[in-house]
Amino acid sequence: MSDVTLTIDGQSVTVSQGATLLQAARQLRQDIPTVCYHPHFTPPALCRVCVVEVEKSRVLVQSCSRVAEAGMVVHTASPRVQLARKVLFEMLASAVDLSAAPEIQAQAETYGAERDRYGKGVKRRAFPLFDDNPFYIRDYAKCIMCWRCVQACGEDVQYTFAIYRAGRGFDAHISTFEGVPIPESTCVYCGNCVQACPSGALQPRRAYWMEQGLDLKELARVSNLEQKEKSKL
Repeated sequence: MSDVTLTIDGQSVTVSQGATLLQAARQLRQDIPTVCYHPHFTPPALCRVCVVEVEKSRVLVQSCSRVAEAGMVVHTASPRVQLARKVLFEMLASAVDLSAAPEIQAQAETYGAERDRYGKGVKRRAFPLFDDNPFYIRDYAKCIMCWRCVQACGEDVQYTFAIYRAGRGFDAHISTFEGVPIPESTCVYCGNCVQACPSGALQPRRAYWMEQGLDLKELARVSNLEQKEKSKL
């Protein structure tokens, strides 16, 4: 496969054919923020935070999935790009609890995003906290719908397919098949989804109990009772 040469922020760069604009920019050590992207997963191209401006293109393009082409002229930090990222971070903060996502908060601050840009009375995503298994907590009020957990559970890593998306539009969320509790799903408790989550929507149960100031001895007792109940089924 032949290489392709393009220009990013005034610098010429040559990459292997099939490389994305994000990979090309990182070869030049250009900083492009990402939220849904994970280097070991298929780029879902959902959050659009990684958008860049390509000359002669009518719209901004997602650098995580757009393949580099010879002769492209790309701008990663033009005023149009920076405004788009600022608005995206503001919209995300208006709908989702980002209190457990310090990296995303730091990126938002970099672009001057205002957390209350759309008013404090705006509708936020609200879901019950699921504490239905011995290993991890699911707090989908913190979920940014990046799909990393779905990818980790599915074809990119585990091939377990215990979790997937449910609902539509603003009510879209991550769930198990038919909404069953985790112990009734195909989950094998590998922990890949928890490790992949960037927002704190999935968290180890022990860490959650410690953050809440709860007694870890009580956690051990509850977990033992849960295991006994499960063994009776």
